Amino acid sequence: MIETSLYEQVIIAGFGGQGVILAGKLLAQMAMTAGHEVTYMPSYGAEVRGGTANSMVVIADEPIAAPLVTIPDVAIILNAASFHKFTPHLKTGGLLILNSSMVQETVERDDIEVVAVPVDDIANNLDSPRSANMAAIGAYLQKHGLMNPDLAAQCLPDVLAQRYHKTIPVNTQAIQKGAEYVREHYS
Repeated sequence: MIETSLYEQVIIAGFGGQGVILAGKLLAQMAMTAGHEVTYMPSYGAEVRGGTANSMVVIADEPIAAPLVTIPDVAIILNAASFHKFTPHLKTGGLLILNSSMVQETVERDDIEVVAVPVDDIANNLDSPRSANMAAIGAYLQKHGLMNPDLAAQCLPDVLAQRYHKTIPVNTQAIQKGAEYVREHYS
């Protein structure tokens, strides 16, 4: 029996202001808390809010040689521009978590798994539009199963600045609602 170790490349992408950097930081913190090796590399355009942004996270069971995500196993895509930029590079057999509130395009690939979740709608229903990133993380966690939404909630205080700790309850709800959506529609 061949034993395979964990090595997963994740890209989270959208535009500045969608919380892409925070989502990547949360995923990295969760992986460290769970005892995995991890690298995290944020990237955002010079204009920041409204510009392009992405977070590259590599999660492994052994030391990681490079933080770059070139052929992601998972892409969490929050807007149409990122859909066009990153979906073609997703590994065959990869997982695409797609914000169906903002991305209306049809996925032309039949060699990847697509999980379309209206994360903006979920966040708006919680009266917290800025929590769409957390709903996307919840969807990923539920579909993937490597870590769970409770761990995400536990790690939120570690990645949020103290002045944003008041948002922990609604962000936790968004994580749970994203996971719940996937449970109901993709089980």
